[in-house]
Amino acid sequence: MTAQIYNLTIPDNWAVVPADELCSKITKGTTPSKNAIDINANIPFLRVNNLRFDGTVNLEENTIFVKAEVHNTFLSRSIAYSGDILMNIVGPPLGKIGMLNNHYYEYNLNQAILIYRADNLQIDRKYFLYWLMGEYAQKWLDIRSKKTSGQKNLTIEICKELPIPVPPLAEQKKIAKILSTWDRAIETVERLITNAQNQKKALMQQLLTGKKRFKEFEGQEWREGRLDDFLKEVKGGGTPDRGNDEYWGDEIPWVTVKDLSSQTISTAKEFITRVGLLNSASNLIEAGTVIIATRMAVGKAIVSTSDVAINQDLKALFPDSNLSSKLLHQMMLYHARRIERLGSGSTVKGIRLEDIKSLEVRVPRTFEEQEKIVLVMEIAEGKISKFYQQARALRTQKKALMQQLLTGKRRVQVEGDNKG
Repeated sequence: MTAQIYNLTIPDNWAVVPADELCSKITKGTTPSKNAIDINANIPFLRVNNLRFDGTVNLEENTIFVKAEVHNTFLSRSIAYSGDILMNIVGPPLGKIGMLNNHYYEYNLNQAILIYRADNLQIDRKYFLYWLMGEYAQKWLDIRSKKTSGQKNLTIEICKELPIPVPPLAEQKKIAKILSTWDRAIETVERLITNAQNQKKALMQQLLTGKKRFKEFEGQEWREGRLDDFLKEVKGGGTPDRGNDEYWGDEIPWVTVKDLSSQTISTAKEFITRVGLLNSASNLIEAGTVIIATRMAVGKAIVSTSDVAINQDLKALFPDSNLSSKLLHQMMLYHARRIERLGSGSTVKGIRLEDIKSLEVRVPRTFEEQEKIVLVMEIAEGKISKFYQQARALRTQKKALMQQLLTGKRRVQVEGDNKG
């Protein structure tokens, strides 16, 4: 007999078992008082921001630590160990999952995270991790999550009921081994991305400050001053009246902060009409113009690849006749973190246009040197983009493979088994 689960047909030698029967422990964490947190302690206290969507736990950034006496008393229920699988149960988004490594002997966590401690005699931990990360498990959990006040919440009881298709243990291990190979390939490409990004940052530091010069331009002076000294004009944006249908249509892409999808393109989700443009504070911004966010994603800069209109959270920067737009874009990328730090606001960050204009910058006097700097930067960006494409392709391939292997649509060869 075959079993039905998630509208799938499961192989006849697989079982369908609730997570509670496959785990020795399923529980969630607790949040202690603030004085229990101590930067000098050595027990990581994990929060949702420590979890990723790739099955790992981020211990490098924003990790806080809890005192041992609190860990062993008030928080003793949620002590976690290497091999435990953590999942956030408060969102959105849900679906952040990671397996703890042995970097620390013990861990603890807050009430927004659940522990799955798999029983190794019944289920391979890595197999359990992959099923939990997969599309079917996440859809099952999302449908049953409680949605209130913009939040999604999962209870321990729901997480315990999660049905798991369970192949024979040897087959589980083989499936996990195959998928781990894809993970290692993705990790390799991600390291290449990080290295390429660091190389580009080093190039920016050298070339955009004049610390490193091309031989043919050595001895030529650069212009120095405030960014405002190199700008011809700055244009702001606005939002047409939402209540007037005549202002909204399919003529002009209307770009907001959410549409700044990459460093070089903008993809608008809404469009306005010429009438809407004329009856709002927005402006028509030509293709090739540098656009920078002055609110929310402060410092994010792109070059528009088409004529667009922008909203009030963005500014369009027009360089003077002695500065190329492409070099201006690279300058904005270089100063992005600095601009972000200048932003202020308790809820939504914003920055005054004057603060951006007051940035001290240096610019080559000749277009030839400007163009050569831009060319080097674009080659570096192309390298990064290539690695990103490789990583995306690997993730897509892994996702398809997960759907086949974890549902039995595609069987793996196990020693002593004739299935293929």
